[in-house]
Amino acid sequence: PRTSSRSRRLPGSPLGILLISAGHERAHYAFMVAAGAAAIGRAVTLFATNEGCRALMPGLLDPARDTQVRGTGVAGLDELRAAAAELGVRLMACDAGLRIAGLDLAGLLPGVEVAGIPAFLSATGAGQIVTL
Repeated sequence: PRTSSRSRRLPGSPLGILLISAGHERAHYAFMVAAGAAAIGRAVTLFATNEGCRALMPGLLDPARDTQVRGTGVAGLDELRAAAAELGVRLMACDAGLRIAGLDLAGLLPGVEVAGIPAFLSATGAGQIVTL
C-alpha cells in the first residue's frame, strides 16, 4: 500500500491531536496516542475544542466505562492524563470551543493553556495532526 508523506514522518516530528468530542472512547484514545507519542520522543500538543474540552477538566467523562477499561488492565483516563503530563504533553483548550460548550475556563486541569487555532497550528508546526 502507498503511504503518504505524513505517515513517513520521523518519530521526533511534532504531533498535534485535535479532540472535538467528549465521548470517553475518543478522549481516552487521544490521551493514549498523546502519551505513546511523547514516550517515543515526539513533541505532542493535545488541543481540545467544543465538548472535547471536558476531557481537560477534572473528573471522568464516563466513570462506568473508565472502570470497565481499567478492569481489562488498560490505563484509565486519569492515569493517562497523569502520564501525558509527566511526559510533557502540551494541553490546550480552545477559547472559542470553551465558550461554545458553555464551559468555564476556571474548571480546567492545572497546566492547561487556553488558546486559539493559530497557537495550536504553531505548536504543531510542520508536524502531523490527527483528529479524534
